[in-house]
Amino acid sequence: MCGRFALMTPTEQLAMQFDVSETAVEALPPSVPRYNIAPTQPVAAIRLNENGTRELTFFRWGLIPSWAKDIKIGSRMINARSETVAEKPSFRTAFKRRRCLIPADGFYEWQKLGSGKQPIFIRPAAGEERPFALAGLWEVWRDSDGSALQTCTILTTTPNELMAPIHNRMPVIVEREDFDLWLNPEPNPDLGLHLLRPYPAEKMSAYPVSTIVNSPRNDVPECIQPIA
Repeated sequence: MCGRFALMTPTEQLAMQFDVSETAVEALPPSVPRYNIAPTQPVAAIRLNENGTRELTFFRWGLIPSWAKDIKIGSRMINARSETVAEKPSFRTAFKRRRCLIPADGFYEWQKLGSGKQPIFIRPAAGEERPFALAGLWEVWRDSDGSALQTCTILTTTPNELMAPIHNRMPVIVEREDFDLWLNPEPNPDLGLHLLRPYPAEKMSAYPVSTIVNSPRNDVPECIQPIA
């Protein structure tokens, strides 16, 4: 799974990497480095707007299907398995119509060691383009008072050689040349299914970090610092 990640890249730089218009970025609040993004918190994402151009926006992490009766379901929908995303009722409509890219300078996973778990930070390898572009889906949910809430989920797949000793799942990472194909599922969403694969291990690096990341209250640079 993918339950925590970090994003320190400034908004302006994200706009350049993901080809988002400067006008759309100017309307957003100033970016703040995030070292420990957790479920139900706002996350930056890139999607296509009604004009078919890319925009940078924010979603609440934890997808709430439009038909859901309770907002609490979102805390159980932070990830979607790529193997079943096209058929599962919670995600299939979003897969066909509402896709996004979620930028991340790195993500965390917890490796079982003896009787405990060691947090590991996984980020782009030296010389590789950063941040990662995680494959996501988004939805609009309306409360009983009519207010709308936009939410998202991150797709996961089987691990590559780097991730396999750490965890049995990893987020789907989309290559730059595949951004258009992922973001625009029309007219045939199945054309993007081949993108839901493990990212090349040689393009990633991983190292252990402090257990301070275990608490989402700790959103500080020390979360991503390597430990011996």
